[in-house]
Amino acid sequence: MKKRQVEVAAEAADSSRITQTIESNSFLTRREMLGMTGMAGVAALTGLGPDAVAETAPKRPRIACLVSYWGLPTSHADWIINKLLDGYWWKGAHTPSRVEVVSVYVHQLDTSLLAQKVCKAKNIPIYKTVGEAVTLGGEELAVDGVVIVAEHGNYPTDLKGHWLLPRWWIYQQVVKVFEQSKRSVPVFNDKHLSYNWDDAKWMFDKSRELKFALTGGSSIPTYFRKPEIELAIDTPIKNSIVVGGAPDEGAISHCIDVLQAFHDRRKGGETGVKSVQSIRGPETWKWVEANPWAGNLLEAVRKNFDLPPGHFQEGRRANVCIVEYNDGTNGAVISGEGVGWTYAGEIVGQKDPTLISMLGWPGPISQYHAANGHEHWITEMMLTGKEPFNAERLLLSTGIVNHYMDSNWEDGRYSAVGRRIETPYMNMSYHSTHGPLFETGQRPPNTPYIRGFES
Repeated sequence: MKKRQVEVAAEAADSSRITQTIESNSFLTRREMLGMTGMAGVAALTGLGPDAVAETAPKRPRIACLVSYWGLPTSHADWIINKLLDGYWWKGAHTPSRVEVVSVYVHQLDTSLLAQKVCKAKNIPIYKTVGEAVTLGGEELAVDGVVIVAEHGNYPTDLKGHWLLPRWWIYQQVVKVFEQSKRSVPVFNDKHLSYNWDDAKWMFDKSRELKFALTGGSSIPTYFRKPEIELAIDTPIKNSIVVGGAPDEGAISHCIDVLQAFHDRRKGGETGVKSVQSIRGPETWKWVEANPWAGNLLEAVRKNFDLPPGHFQEGRRANVCIVEYNDGTNGAVISGEGVGWTYAGEIVGQKDPTLISMLGWPGPISQYHAANGHEHWITEMMLTGKEPFNAERLLLSTGIVNHYMDSNWEDGRYSAVGRRIETPYMNMSYHSTHGPLFETGQRPPNTPYIRGFES
């Protein structure tokens, strides 16, 4: 039986959960798209010569924003939607908004006072249901894109630590409108697809069945990097780790998404996940010692940041997510502080590991804080109808998160050394072809949000 809407009325919880996402070579500029259709044909239809400039601006895609909670400046809805409204920082400069937010739905509206103030100031209607928001109160789909941000709010967690956010619940109502209208539009889903694998797989399958572009996940893979490099497609990766803070489901999903963003560029492409295992507490370091490939990569990270010996072992919450892939590649997320989010990969033919870090996280209450990459790729997908990266990556990251959370539990009993969960249903394969997606250039200034009201 599918999850029902969670009825709640308290103030938002844990604002420490955080998210974010240069341009992909696979995207076409608007001029290139016109070139493909033929400027002569455009001139014939409009009466404009080839050098003429149209007097009317291109129509901006109309976007419905569907959120769980929007009541604190640190909530994901506030981070993301305000940049869709007022523009975002990209390649060292402010980029004006290229979309139009025409409707909003808020699941926990009573406690989302900030949503009410912003929407009133921007003259955006807040609808009572998901269906009304995507049909603009009519009978048929009436928007050009959907943005789902269900990451904050007063929602319970289950025994295994899954945060029961209503991502699937919102998504399935959008799909219902798509099916009734016999057409679909691109959908962005913040963070992983769902806390439940079956629901996540259904969400992905519906995007393929109804032929709409789907993206989401963490924006950390597209945050500023040091050094500013992307792994080449078909890099012969042997083993990889990601080191970053991973105390709970929301945090480890960032780390796993970073791992997948690098791993799906390995030689031969993605082959799928064979198994997932979670180990927590002091047993984490026993596993690291027993697997020299992981220990060597972790030591390379420590030395790169000039940290004292034993730095990671002395951390507050030790845990490791172990991922085995169908082609024999190994991956792991190791919880560690002081290195931002750092990828370390053992590459065939290279003496030293490849290290790439995402560092220097800014304060969250700013028009130009870290999530600008998300808004850029949301906008690009809404304009082009193309996914910035394969949505299969989003599904695999979701599955790894789900099974990591499940691993330590069996028959209602907890074990620090979790069971190895075999995942034959995660054997999907694809070949990544996109160019670099991460931010470059001057970092954004700490500028207050453009609210439309003083405070």
